[in-house]
Amino acid sequence: MKTGALLGMSGLIAASFLAAPLASFAGGTVTGKVTYAGKAEQKEFLFSKFPNPKFCPKIPNKDVMDGDKRFLKTIEVGKDGALKNAVVSVRDIEDKAFMDGYGGTDVVAEFCDFQPFSGIVVNKKMFRVENHDSDPDDPKSVKGVLHNPHSFEVKGPSSSTIFNIGLAEKGSKLEKPITLRQEKAGSFFRLQCDQHEFMQAFFLPVQNKHYAVVKEDGTFELKDVPAGKHKIMAWHPFAGKMEADVDVPEGGSVKADFQVKK
Repeated sequence: MKTGALLGMSGLIAASFLAAPLASFAGGTVTGKVTYAGKAEQKEFLFSKFPNPKFCPKIPNKDVMDGDKRFLKTIEVGKDGALKNAVVSVRDIEDKAFMDGYGGTDVVAEFCDFQPFSGIVVNKKMFRVENHDSDPDDPKSVKGVLHNPHSFEVKGPSSSTIFNIGLAEKGSKLEKPITLRQEKAGSFFRLQCDQHEFMQAFFLPVQNKHYAVVKEDGTFELKDVPAGKHKIMAWHPFAGKMEADVDVPEGGSVKADFQVKK
């Protein structure tokens, strides 16, 4: 599967001001919804072509499988067109205190699935993965199902390895700082298991605390955004990205809706 390419798209952005004074004046709030005008997309894999073909289908989320087929839901669309797994963030604020204090990003490998599917990272800060899998019914995997988290910096069609480390036992962990050399050019972070290709996760680099992964219905809320004009971006690893300019009122809120289509 070709990964890392941000798909071309156009979008419709609706922004409106809502006068809603707050008791304290710590900035304003940005709310909205991210929707997708196209159809859901997924890639299919056969469990039988990968290690642990009896254990991996035990995943509790049966929506990602059908018999011997495992699905990687590259674009998942919910009710009323909600674009699931999109990340929204303020792009024009560089908060050194936030970046210095960021504790790191955590991922778990559970039932041959990386969780979460999408999130954020901070350049030069820690990225952690913990293996939760073992199979008592398989003598070779009693101590652990081998996962091999392989991370990449992705920019357009190109990607470069950041780390590639095997986690052989249940409870084994890796903790590595990540370096994104093309962050300012729009790169993102991708994680894939070299043992099970359908295990993938994607992360947007941010430089401030004003970000959110959208809810199931595609909505988001960014609180305490400094008053003034800002650039807000909605990003999805397969659907693409789009931006809106908003004017955040002190003690009030502004609405920014993103409708993404290829």
